[in-house]
Amino acid sequence: MPQSEQEQIQTVIDKIQAADWELITEQIHDQGFALIEQVLSAQQCEQLKLLYRQPELYRKTVDMQRYRFGRGEYKYFTYPLPNLIEQLRHEVYPHLVPVANAWFRVLKIAQTFPASHTEFLQQCHQNGQTLATPLILKYGQDGFNTLHQDIYGDVYFPLQLVIVLSQPNVDFSGGELVFTQQTPRAQSKALVMQPQQGDIVIFTTRFKPEKGSQGYYRVEIKHGVSPVHQGERYSLGIIFHDAVS
Repeated sequence: MPQSEQEQIQTVIDKIQAADWELITEQIHDQGFALIEQVLSAQQCEQLKLLYRQPELYRKTVDMQRYRFGRGEYKYFTYPLPNLIEQLRHEVYPHLVPVANAWFRVLKIAQTFPASHTEFLQQCHQNGQTLATPLILKYGQDGFNTLHQDIYGDVYFPLQLVIVLSQPNVDFSGGELVFTQQTPRAQSKALVMQPQQGDIVIFTTRFKPEKGSQGYYRVEIKHGVSPVHQGERYSLGIIFHDAVS
């Protein structure tokens, strides 16, 4: 018997809870990102791709080429979010709070993140940030995303998620996830990943701390997507903070 939507979502929640969060935390501290494999099923990824055709779910559509952001299109969801996306946001957030608070503490940034995502959204709303930020991105042949950071107001969470909804080397080729690290007074370092369909990549929104001889300093990190050679690449971005209205 096929699983109901709620049973499918519960399976995702169970996978998130069963992940090795000690190892994930270590990887995020060390490199600024971590991968959790096969969290969403192929069926769930295909269902999310179909949402792209339902305009009533979105508050804004962006033509990337128009704004020189790259080549492709993305759409920001409006509230209420689809149930699976809402659950992903709320379930992953508490596991990342210890990392976020540790980073801000060592960098002497005077902000503490609450334990629950609901409480954090209240902080966003008190700052006038009330618009949903999860989005679906679509790239066709030659599509790409320039290096950037997803900051939508003064209140932001320092980590975010991306899930590739298409299968590399089947639905598309190229289109790798790219990170650049800018260490002060040094050349930039580039890192490239090709997550599989349904994998979750957790990565820094803006920077990560690095320990030097005189204490901790910021390593600025941007992310983007390399050109798609052929096919179509869909991805789901989940940012934990809301945007300024």
